[in-house]
Amino acid sequence: MKIAIYCICKNESLHIERFMKTAQEADHIYITDTGSSDNTIELLKQYPNVTVNTALINPWRFDDARNISLSFVPLDVDVCVCVDLDEILTPGWRQAIEKVWIPNKTTKLKYKYNWSHLPDGSPGTTFWYEKIHSRTGYRWVKPVHEVLHSYIEECIAMTYEFELDHWPDLSKSRSNYLPLLKLAVDEEPNDDRSAHYYGRELMFNGKYEEAIIELNRHINLDSAVWIPEVANSMRYIARCYFNLGDIKNALYYSQMACIKCPEQREVWLEFAKIAYHNQDYVSAYYASTKCLSIKERELTYISEPEAWSELPWDILSISAYHIGHQTDAETAIKEAIKINPHDSRLQQNALIILQ
Repeated sequence: MKIAIYCICKNESLHIERFMKTAQEADHIYITDTGSSDNTIELLKQYPNVTVNTALINPWRFDDARNISLSFVPLDVDVCVCVDLDEILTPGWRQAIEKVWIPNKTTKLKYKYNWSHLPDGSPGTTFWYEKIHSRTGYRWVKPVHEVLHSYIEECIAMTYEFELDHWPDLSKSRSNYLPLLKLAVDEEPNDDRSAHYYGRELMFNGKYEEAIIELNRHINLDSAVWIPEVANSMRYIARCYFNLGDIKNALYYSQMACIKCPEQREVWLEFAKIAYHNQDYVSAYYASTKCLSIKERELTYISEPEAWSELPWDILSISAYHIGHQTDAETAIKEAIKINPHDSRLQQNALIILQ
């Protein structure tokens, strides 16, 4: 089986040595440089199994860059592994692919992607990824948050035996994401995924009024049928209203998110945080309890580390303390400290509760 890695890159010299250590399991690595001004190209050319091509994409869009990068991969390659240089494949990834990939049948592979990491290096946001595919039958679509579009009958395999870890350079700007997401919405106004991502990006950029409009548009699209994502838009609307100082609408939309998808921790935590800020300790106690009753974490991009951190226990401990549930307050603060034993505020709260 012939397996090739292909990438796009720009000014990635800091990541090359780390990346190449795990990429060596590939038969060959095809890298398309899109305009580096550092020594990325010179460093890459030192490796014998790397082919470096250059392409200037103007106007920039990620799907065009990915498709051009894929075009450099020879047609006799069986498996294409699309990664970025700030990502690391765990050792043994090739053997894991060979174990589940059926020649002339399998077309795509699902595997775990650790998009972010906690301060201790453990995975933060983790979800299933699908960027390993057959050489033909696929093309990349969407200007940003690009995805593989199939024009063949798919046969998708799955593996638990390797993961892809994302270690981004946080100094790099993502300022081009917002205009690219606006372009994606303009190109496909009825695409629910693009609408959700665009609304979320507006929120990240502090454009709360615009975010509320776009996220409301998303939840009302006929194509918005994935309930967790709809609920996610509702809780983002709640967060926007909260940041605008409109607590009434913040509470309303956070509660609507809980009604829409009650099996999701994140929506209950959003409700708990807003209620706690409003000193509504009864609601905060209820919401944090509901949040913590959900034990299974689903592998989707919606699952956020905060909902699985000490924070729900923290809110529960303080809320229980204020409404006189002493036993719950003690239990909750102990659980919070188990997760984050070095937080001095939690330690001080424990003393107050126990006293």
